[in-house]
Amino acid sequence: MALDIYAETLLENYEKPQNRGKIDNPTVSMHEENTSCGDEMTVYLKISGGKLDDIKFEGSGCAISIGSASIVSSHIKGMKISDIEKIGKEEVIHMIGVDPGPGRLHCATLFMRAVREALSKYSNKPPDKATKEM
Repeated sequence: MALDIYAETLLENYEKPQNRGKIDNPTVSMHEENTSCGDEMTVYLKISGGKLDDIKFEGSGCAISIGSASIVSSHIKGMKISDIEKIGKEEVIHMIGVDPGPGRLHCATLFMRAVREALSKYSNKPPDKATKEM
């Protein structure tokens, strides 16, 4: 039963995504693609004082990738950058409430990979191994 509620929430966020759009003059942006399935996403971050003030995304993809982007973006908006940089696959699965399985994990983590890549770009450091493996 609980799984059905989370799956329904994921679908609702796919149909009416939160934080979808573009930020004019973002602090940093990043485009990422899943070459295996064709999903693509661009994230726009507004950062000040070590905190994520605003976040938006544009892109196309399946219900899991768009729904996850909507849910995760709402969770991380307002967080400290140092905390966002620690979010991995397990935390994303926990936020969306549905384990997509190994075949669709790349869909669920596409948004977070783009965010972490953007934060690496912002910090002028290479992405870490966990980011590359998302």
